[in-house]
Amino acid sequence: MREHDDRLRSGIGMTSQRTRERLIQRLYEEGVSNAKVLEVIRRTPRHLFVDEALAHRAYEDTALPIGNNQTISQPYMVARMSELLLEAGPLDKVLEIGTGSGYQTAVLSQLVERVFSVERIKVLQDRAKERLVELNLRNVVFRWGDGWEGWPALAPYNGIIVTAVATDVPQALLDQLAPGGRMVIPVGSGEVQQLMLIVREEHGFSRHVLGAVRFVPLLNGPLA
Repeated sequence: MREHDDRLRSGIGMTSQRTRERLIQRLYEEGVSNAKVLEVIRRTPRHLFVDEALAHRAYEDTALPIGNNQTISQPYMVARMSELLLEAGPLDKVLEIGTGSGYQTAVLSQLVERVFSVERIKVLQDRAKERLVELNLRNVVFRWGDGWEGWPALAPYNGIIVTAVATDVPQALLDQLAPGGRMVIPVGSGEVQQLMLIVREEHGFSRHVLGAVRFVPLLNGPLA
């Protein structure tokens, strides 16, 4: 914990506040316009969510490896997906599929009332828990399990965000989306992946394709 405290105080990965400001300016120029999302990205210490050897790259707008064949998403994608969730107004209950490093989780926890986060790789989940405790983000509940199944025991959710690409939209997640709820999910395989916004309406679901993306695959089954 002392090592993490030192990293938090010193701001490893940024030579000055200007480093974060440049990132925020870039996100704005790329189309992220939600002021609250931009402010949360600005104040969330991304360098704590990557290996210390990569901390100097933490505020680049790029995905970085976090081990276990997983990555921390690029800040633009974190901001864009968060913004899409919030477009219809504040959310009180969001399901996150794929905790990963915990960075997207940390951002969400500052934007919505409660976050329920599912991760299949136990070691990643444990590290993410430690980071969120360190940052005093206490409105997140974690589950170690299969993201394809969601978290039905605590459904429904006003928002669902999926941080890995699914070959198709999991029916279990559609079932767990509340009326009027919004899901942001990458769908596809290989080089052909599309970010989708799905909204649960009175008589079904509307689906909106938002553009090409690249994510690691959403896999089945929990791993220790």
